[in-house]
Amino acid sequence: MITICPKCHYQRQPIDHTIHADVCPSCGIVYSKFIAKQNPPADDPEPATETVLDYEIVPTLRQRLGEAFLYVPAQVPKEVFYARAVLLAAFALWGGYFITAGVNWEKIGSSFLHAVNLPFHEFGHILFMPFGTFVMFLGGSLFQILLPLICMCVFVFKQRDTFAGSIMLWWCGQNFIDVSPYIADAQYRALPLVGGGGEESHDWGNILTMLDALESTQTVANCSFGIGVIVIIAALIWGVIILKAQWKSTANSID
Repeated sequence: MITICPKCHYQRQPIDHTIHADVCPSCGIVYSKFIAKQNPPADDPEPATETVLDYEIVPTLRQRLGEAFLYVPAQVPKEVFYARAVLLAAFALWGGYFITAGVNWEKIGSSFLHAVNLPFHEFGHILFMPFGTFVMFLGGSLFQILLPLICMCVFVFKQRDTFAGSIMLWWCGQNFIDVSPYIADAQYRALPLVGGGGEESHDWGNILTMLDALESTQTVANCSFGIGVIVIIAALIWGVIILKAQWKSTANSID
């Protein structure tokens, strides 16, 4: 059984068992046909009348996404593995802090991450300004949530670093939680705003007023917080799955 693709050099992973053993999960070639073309029989110029497969099996989108999000490199240095394990544990504790804080501005707003998220929030207003007043107000919160997802896709599909992708997903969940106190303040508009803007500059006060949903302020805030909790937990589970797979595939180098 071929485990390393002769064309793209992709090494088959345990999760690739759903893809035909003669097909590369990465580039989609049929191993036997590719090798046959590279090494034609010297005494038989005629093409073979029978092949293992007479067509190329292309993995489905679901299979490709599964391979991308659960990709594990063949070898991971043990110091990198243990550093990732410690890092994931730290993010689990940090996530627990945000989850147990609830929709609490004092705890969430005083976090180091809030200062990190804030510039991206403000940039979102500028980015979405051409799309109208409503989208401009929404753009701050929207961009600070979308940015970690964009980073996640870069790590997963470009860098093939699924562990880093799980951390970016964790950051996305934290941004949902980071936004929730701001939403909860829509009725009162008491939180300090960047640049000392007045009540008319309150994003969610304006958004919910324009939607005629100001009375649903707390419900919307709780929904944002709840989504953040679910995303953080999903990110941690993803990280555990990746580390578990790395442990199994690199057991010999870690021992």
